Amino acid sequence: MRIALAQIITGRELAGNLALVADYAARARAGGAELVVFPEATMRAFGNSLLDIAEPLDGPWASQVRAIAAEQDIVIVAGMFTPGTGGDGGKVRNTLLVTGRGIETSYDKIHLFDAFGFAESDTVDAGTSPATFEFDGVTFGLATCYDIRFPGLFTENADRGAEVNIVCASWGSGPGKAEQWKLLARARAADSTTLVLACGQGDPASQGVEPKGAAPTGVGHSVVVSPFGEVLEELDGAPGILIADLDPAVVKDARTKLPVLANRHKF
Repeated sequence: MRIALAQIITGRELAGNLALVADYAARARAGGAELVVFPEATMRAFGNSLLDIAEPLDGPWASQVRAIAAEQDIVIVAGMFTPGTGGDGGKVRNTLLVTGRGIETSYDKIHLFDAFGFAESDTVDAGTSPATFEFDGVTFGLATCYDIRFPGLFTENADRGAEVNIVCASWGSGPGKAEQWKLLARARAADSTTLVLACGQGDPASQGVEPKGAAPTGVGHSVVVSPFGEVLEELDGAPGILIADLDPAVVKDARTKLPVLANRHKF
C-alpha cells in the first residue's frame, strides 16, 4: 500500500487551508498514494480562535474535504475542530476526520496538551475512546500530537487490530523538541510493534516565520517508522510531501520475532 504524509503549514484562513488539502491530495494521488495523512489543526492553525470555526463532521469544511477525497479517489486523514461536548459553545474537540474510499470515521484527541506553558484543556474537551479503521485489509489506529507521549493508546490500538498507527501533530517548537518527536514516534512503534505514520505541521521558521507565544505550530520532521523503531523515511522542517510504500507483513514478522504484546504483564 502506498501512503503519503502531507507536511503542510496551515494558517488562520479556512479556505487557504482547504486549498492546501486539495493541492497535496492531488500530489499524493499523482504519486500513487491511496491514503494521505495531514497534520493536526489542518482546519486552522493553533494560535488562532477555534470556537468560531468548530463545526460538526457533516459541516461545510469537512464536506469539502470529503469532496476532495472523492475527486482524488483517496483516503484523507486531517485534523479539524468540532463542537465541544458541553453544547454551550465554550469548548471544541480536537478531531481527526477520516474520509474517502467508503471510509467515514473520526477520532477526538484524548490527551490534551497542558504542558510547556500551553493549556489546551482551556478550550478543548478531551476525547474518551480510541478509534481504528480498516482500509484495503489493513487496520489503522489514530492518535493526535500529545497522545504520542502515552504508550497505552498505541498498544490499545494494536489490541484492537491496528498494524499501523497514524499520528497527526502540530508539535511545539523549542530546544530538543524535534528530537523528542522522532524519539517518541520510534518508541511508540516499538511499544506496539506497529508501523507509525507521524505527520506534523511544517516548521514556520523554515519559511522565515518565528513562532509567537506558547501555541504549538509545528517543527516538521514527519516520519515513517518500522515496528522495530527504525526510521524508514523522514522529511526536514520545510513543507513537503513524503510518499512511502507500506508492507503490513513486516508487522507480522516483528510480532513473531519480538512478541512484546503477547509477553507483557498488566499490573
